[in-house]
Amino acid sequence: MSELRIPKRMTTALVNSLTAGVVPRIGLEHIAVGRRPEVEAILRDMENIAEGGAAFKLITGKFGSGKSFLLQIIRNYAMDREFVVADADLSPERRLVGTKGQGLSTYRELMSHLSTRTRPDGGALEVILQKWIFTLQQTVMQEKNYTPDHPQLGEEVEKRIYAVASEMRGLVHGFDFAKVLASYWNGHKLAEDDLKQAALRWLRGEFATRTEARKALGVGVIIDDDNWYDYMKLWAEFTAAIGYKGLLLFIDEGVNLYKITNSISRQSNYEKLLTMFNDTMQGKAEHLGIFLGGTPQFVEDGRRGLFSYEALRSRLVAGRYGAAGVNNYTGPIIALDMLSHEEILVLLQKLRDIHALHYGYSAVLTQEQLVHFMEEAVGRLGADELLTAREVVRDFMDLLHTLHQHPEMSFEKLVGERTTIKNGDSGDNELDGFLAEFEL
Repeated sequence: MSELRIPKRMTTALVNSLTAGVVPRIGLEHIAVGRRPEVEAILRDMENIAEGGAAFKLITGKFGSGKSFLLQIIRNYAMDREFVVADADLSPERRLVGTKGQGLSTYRELMSHLSTRTRPDGGALEVILQKWIFTLQQTVMQEKNYTPDHPQLGEEVEKRIYAVASEMRGLVHGFDFAKVLASYWNGHKLAEDDLKQAALRWLRGEFATRTEARKALGVGVIIDDDNWYDYMKLWAEFTAAIGYKGLLLFIDEGVNLYKITNSISRQSNYEKLLTMFNDTMQGKAEHLGIFLGGTPQFVEDGRRGLFSYEALRSRLVAGRYGAAGVNNYTGPIIALDMLSHEEILVLLQKLRDIHALHYGYSAVLTQEQLVHFMEEAVGRLGADELLTAREVVRDFMDLLHTLHQHPEMSFEKLVGERTTIKNGDSGDNELDGFLAEFEL
């Protein structure tokens, strides 16, 4: 389409990611369809977090229903609204707790993906600290009328570093957190790169022993498997104290907790999740949002899922009036339905136009052909099943690539001739009626 204006870098990311069946990191707004109630509910949560509240949401849906897509688009919205964000996928090596440091591995992954609007692709830790110190220096210089080389400037900035950290009242490890921040400042001030790097390593959870931390930074604690979540609460308050709206954690693939075979280990992870839930719901955390993606089975399975842990089940299960098939977007669980046929048709239109823009040709697939493609997909997957967006998108991108690279091939040869829908045909009448609306 001639009016479509998307940068080449963005169309490249969209085409490559969707062809591979993964969620793009950028450009999602150009392919977003549906999900308005879900997005609006989470944006309301973000407003509360910005005011000092906290939120916990489980985003559930079948594989391919768009959980990861929703988490990613909310992540992008959050950065635009001046939140600090961090994301990680759970795996056998990354859990909430574990005997082999799997909880710490999750913390390290989140910290490596720490992102802001000006640093959206991760690695924002040092950028955040440098911006904060620069702001403190400028404030002190203006208030005290100091020059950059004034002998008292460093001492005054250090006082303010401790002042910010001391505001994190009641939080575990706040003093040591402040001490490491001061070490980073001293390394910055004295151009001692080793000290700066030691502070960054500690903040990223990379120190293996307390002895090592005491020798390098004079602190007697390290971030480990047991306390990493306490430091996430510290980071949330810290980011809010230095001018951001707060910290949002996006944790996907929660099903990996469900897959833990050892029942004791699985329960330990559910206990940690309960702690995180309670903290956000009861006001024990501030400026913190936690968004966890998983399958319905991960949540609802009474034998191994979250509902097997009674303390979580009682908090998460829908109330009497929310269990009748009506979505309650203000509750702790946002259950994603599959996209409707109409929404998928709109998505196919967007993909057709983006593909044409990216490769510099005029889109030729007609509305009727898009409907026919979806009709074939429904027939292949079973008309009684709602379409899985991921599978349809991958197949459609494959079709677009093939048609573009092999001009001698026709749509009808690849997909097949379309059979006319007749009134009164047996089969899925509701689908037939929908498709008939889009016939040309």
